[in-house]
Amino acid sequence: MANDGTKHMLDILLVEDNARLNEALKTGLDNTGEVRVVATMTTGESALEHCLSIGAPQAILMDVALAGQMNGIDAAVAIRREFPRLPVVFYSIQDDDAYYRAFRQSGILSHYAYVRKSNYLLPQMIVPLLRDAVAGRSFVDPEIEARVQEVRQRDENAPMNLLEPNEQKVALMLARGMTNEQIAARMGFRDKRTISRTNGEIYAAWGLADSATDEKIARTRAAIIVHSGRLIHWDADGNPFVIDARGKWTALEE
Repeated sequence: MANDGTKHMLDILLVEDNARLNEALKTGLDNTGEVRVVATMTTGESALEHCLSIGAPQAILMDVALAGQMNGIDAAVAIRREFPRLPVVFYSIQDDDAYYRAFRQSGILSHYAYVRKSNYLLPQMIVPLLRDAVAGRSFVDPEIEARVQEVRQRDENAPMNLLEPNEQKVALMLARGMTNEQIAARMGFRDKRTISRTNGEIYAAWGLADSATDEKIARTRAAIIVHSGRLIHWDADGNPFVIDARGKWTALEE
């Protein structure tokens, strides 16, 4: 029932691996009279299983750093694969490039609110964010947005940062024109399929996966990225674009 005649109770799933905080958040949110915590989970895996077996709530409130194999962003992506655009509100005190990178690369940033525990974890401050998320409005804490953009610009100016050490070595050899067989021999890969899998990870990290059906195109573009030292995006007509100082994709001038 609505507690003021206009606002309806929100059913949410709470995902937090700290037992004391989990309990405190549930109690505080339930006491607002505007939110009902239908279940609490401690891992992203259990949150996904809950949604699949019981059904999705109206929104999810989730910590970014969780106890399981999935972090909160991984879990949200997996859940939203099954329940498209399910609203998620994140919170975190972690200041880790990897989380900001995953947050951006999830591809659904505009549908997330992201808050810091230290600033916004009081229930009465979380409720408006949950309502905004359910209504399709996003909120990203300005400090978080600045860090996301900082990591984005650093990555796009240094695409090798997006690759793991072995992938970096393979990308450099690929850019020198070495064949898969030559790279595999140099790297000491025992499974011949490893080089194909590694190439695939490089293409995915650099946004070339769509052209991976034509491996030659993806391979050529990966080599160009290595030599240019910056991320390049090609549109459907083969026109190259790069990120400018304002964070916008602009045509790459010859």
